[in-house]
Amino acid sequence: MEIERKYLVQQLPESLSGYPCRIIEQGYLNTDPVVRIRRDNEKYELTYKSKGFMTRMEYNLPLTQEAYEHLLTKIDGRLIQKKRYMIPLTNDLTAELDIFEGDLAPLILVEVEFSSEEAALAFVPPSWFGDDVTFSGKYHNSTLSKL
Repeated sequence: MEIERKYLVQQLPESLSGYPCRIIEQGYLNTDPVVRIRRDNEKYELTYKSKGFMTRMEYNLPLTQEAYEHLLTKIDGRLIQKKRYMIPLTNDLTAELDIFEGDLAPLILVEVEFSSEEAALAFVPPSWFGDDVTFSGKYHNSTLSKL
């Protein structure tokens, strides 16, 4: 189960270079239901996500690099490329700040995952978070993948 809130970011936090950064590319084999392939640094996986906004079922399966590269030729829409910064927050939460590259730049989104819907609904975002787009399908990566 994935429980997350998502926000647009207008202003980057200070000292961004001091946080761990991952290089991510992902493509979609299907968007309804969501079937995604992802390269996260040197980790490869296939993901299924159910419908929903803040709470969705999510299943991840490991892929080899060869399987990923084979499936990459079969994606629909654009290949999403982004840098993800992992920024610690209070209460053992982590902000996953995505800076999109290519034709999705200058889009910047931040997501925070929670252990419960109650925790997600009670979350008060830091001042650098922008508009809450959790309940807007417009900012799902599967939607962004469509050309």
